[in-house]
Amino acid sequence: MHDSRTFASMISQMRVVHDSGNIAFSPATRVAAKIISYLFHPLFLPVYVGLFFVYEARLFNDRTDWQNKIILLQFFVYYTFFPLVTTLLAKAVGFIQTVYLRTQKDRILLYIVCEIFYFWAWYVFRNVDFPKEVVMFALGIFLACSLGLILNSYMKISMHTIALGVICAFFLLAGMSSAANYGFYIAVAFLIAGITATARLIDSDHTQKEIYSGFFAGVLTQVIAYFFV
Repeated sequence: MHDSRTFASMISQMRVVHDSGNIAFSPATRVAAKIISYLFHPLFLPVYVGLFFVYEARLFNDRTDWQNKIILLQFFVYYTFFPLVTTLLAKAVGFIQTVYLRTQKDRILLYIVCEIFYFWAWYVFRNVDFPKEVVMFALGIFLACSLGLILNSYMKISMHTIALGVICAFFLLAGMSSAANYGFYIAVAFLIAGITATARLIDSDHTQKEIYSGFFAGVLTQVIAYFFV
């Protein structure tokens, strides 16, 4: 009985249900959701996968440690640095209202610019003879960004879940086509996707439709990339 009362007390601290039926989460819960949203931001997720390629999957074992660091730097520059700098410059010159990209209109420029960087990354990775898994992942990101731009005309689709959909699909497809055991990585990817999607529902003004649509859009584009690489 005591345990059930304690659990109920914890839940009541996390959220308050108003008479209208809307849920207002506590400040602590919102802070946790915000931290998760930043930690698994679309600008950082490809770099995490790059770390996986280099140090966990060891796809670049034939290269020196210095060359591996250069590969990680490429991931950072293409997927984090360039998009971030573009966003900051767009805010500075007044092209967007806020760096948080709260409106569909603000997101158009970033989608277009990221398409250029992501296509560039895929083109470079393909032509320097990177492993098939890396090329497939890079193409999936580019296609996901392209589809995100299209869907942005109809809804403020979640960029977080688009990126997570790509990653989850990548690990699933890699697991099916590889002799290596990807079970642990698949489980971690889906766990992170679930936690981050929940955090976005708490911390943002996204609807469930925008969250789920983003995830399935990411999955779809990575599947398409799988058949083209």
